[in-house]
Amino acid sequence: MSVCHVEHLLQPGDQAPNFVLDAISREGKIALDDFRGRSPLLIGLFRGLHCPFCRRHVAAMAQLSSALREKGIESLVVVSTPVERARLYFRYQPIPNLLAASDPERALHRAFGLPVLEFTHNETDWPYKVGMDVVMAMRVDRPGELPEPMAPPIAGDLLNKKDRYEFTEADRQVSLAGHMQLVGHFLLDRESVVRWSFTEVEDEGRNVCQALNPEELLSAASQIAH
Repeated sequence: MSVCHVEHLLQPGDQAPNFVLDAISREGKIALDDFRGRSPLLIGLFRGLHCPFCRRHVAAMAQLSSALREKGIESLVVVSTPVERARLYFRYQPIPNLLAASDPERALHRAFGLPVLEFTHNETDWPYKVGMDVVMAMRVDRPGELPEPMAPPIAGDLLNKKDRYEFTEADRQVSLAGHMQLVGHFLLDRESVVRWSFTEVEDEGRNVCQALNPEELLSAASQIAH
């Protein structure tokens, strides 16, 4: 994989790095150059499919992909799950018309400036370290799925039980003990310049495990469409 590593989170106006990843939704590879000069692209960079919040972010992108395609914008999901494991998952949880790619080394996350967060006892230096006292004070609200707003670890356990997701060795290999890969969405124009983003890095952790706002995304998409 070819990427140019950066020291900061990519912001609107930054050029996205090129990449070549194993395709999940079809055979072969997926590269940024497949889209450059042809169409804008929404990239969702997520943790592995072992993360219940990321599974829901993927499903949300699948639901939004038709509305984006009407504006001439393609969508690509990138997960850290190994490709064969991911293909098995999507065989039973299909994402029609949504491209997906595997990046188990999380190289693209690093290239876009998404750090790995370390969990500590009570030391917080966002977005690199966070105390468990801060984590347990966070709240994730998913009406209809959670009985009330909950701390991310508690909400995640409940959602995994609800999904009956079975962890495999491939899932465990990409899980980061004592750490968590931060994730986000990046909307690129047809020249692969970032025009909008929503990530877990901003707002001192208030975006952790939260869904993006579809209205904000579609408004940004309208600015660069066609």
